[in-house]
Amino acid sequence: MQLRYNYRAYPNAAQRRALAQAFGCARVVWNDCLRDRRQAHAVGLPYVTSTELSRLRITQAKRTEERAWLADVSAVVLQQSLRDLDAAYKNFFDSLSGKRKGRKAGPPRYKSKKDTRQSIRLNTNAFTLQDDGTVYVAKVGHLKVKWSRRLPAAPTSLTVTKDSCGRYFLSFVVDTKPDILPEAESETGIDLGLSAFAVLFDGTKISTPRFLRRAEKKLKRLQRDLSRKQKGSKNRAKARIKVARQHARVADRRRDFHHQASTQIIRDNQAVYVEDLAVSGLCRTRLAKSVHDAGWSVFVRMLEYKAVKHGRTFAKVGRAFPSSQVCSACGFRDGPKPLHVRQWACGECGTVHDRDHNAARNVLFEGRRIVAAGRAETLNASWSAGKTRTKVPAQRGEAGSPRKGQPTQAGIPGL
Repeated sequence: MQLRYNYRAYPNAAQRRALAQAFGCARVVWNDCLRDRRQAHAVGLPYVTSTELSRLRITQAKRTEERAWLADVSAVVLQQSLRDLDAAYKNFFDSLSGKRKGRKAGPPRYKSKKDTRQSIRLNTNAFTLQDDGTVYVAKVGHLKVKWSRRLPAAPTSLTVTKDSCGRYFLSFVVDTKPDILPEAESETGIDLGLSAFAVLFDGTKISTPRFLRRAEKKLKRLQRDLSRKQKGSKNRAKARIKVARQHARVADRRRDFHHQASTQIIRDNQAVYVEDLAVSGLCRTRLAKSVHDAGWSVFVRMLEYKAVKHGRTFAKVGRAFPSSQVCSACGFRDGPKPLHVRQWACGECGTVHDRDHNAARNVLFEGRRIVAAGRAETLNASWSAGKTRTKVPAQRGEAGSPRKGQPTQAGIPGL
């Protein structure tokens, strides 16, 4: 399986200039190749192949006067930008044909130097891990890195990213084997909500931190200061960075909370079942800000890949399942209830239910039924599944926390 490990980098002034040049060159190659394919499609010409684009927009472009500066960055950066464009087109075509599941993917779009996130992608030919703890990037130099944990194996690719507030990150993709945890006896169903972030089958409630709501007062002041600055001025750029840093703090705290909660749930339970919520639809209601602040989709994705990593069973219950309408004691469907009703008594057996706890119990029962019927992808439910190379996409964020008392021994030489 593939995991992604993210680390903070601290380039010096010269390295920041080199990275900015690499970001710009990768963006130019992307836009040039995308423009060629769009123009060919507009006039009815065949799809321009990657080989032809590489020859025209990279090899020959370096010899021209207006694109001679492409030779100042590593050729791997330019080739990877073209490969990323090919992957974007493949996702678009597969989405049209139905091969790609999930939300429809749109066609690739042009990139701008004003985008809040700039990145380049490298393979093993363009970067190396040094014995002194630095990472050498071709035509950039030795980057100082804050190693928060060891890498479990040698990385296969590296993505250098600059976020909206000027921070640099190195993201390594690592091929590793699943870390199977000892088998647990308990199983749980999870009901996600806003009054409580999550309610488990045993009645445990995880409170909602509301990171964005708590930071709104400071964000309001910073955004008010930003609106008063003259457009194009240096003071406006400084004010924008202050706003971006505050938003980054909120996102980092939320991500850390998601990792701690998801890791604890996966460690304590052999099987985890969660309701498949229509988050995109809820984000168009009056609860949109609270739904975004909770971050349910990211939390569910963390549960999913950590279940595969640690050999647990994970399944989603369909969003049409009436988890809040069915009595978990007798199975009687008591009908829909407004959101302000937090407790109700079953009309059949008279059992008094907490709304969220009852929904979590129903999610567990329905999840067990789905797994028993064989309609869930539970390759990791068996003991032998942990010894297979289950294909799991590398996540964008940190790849979870190591097990307490059992640090990974493999890593970067010299650390």
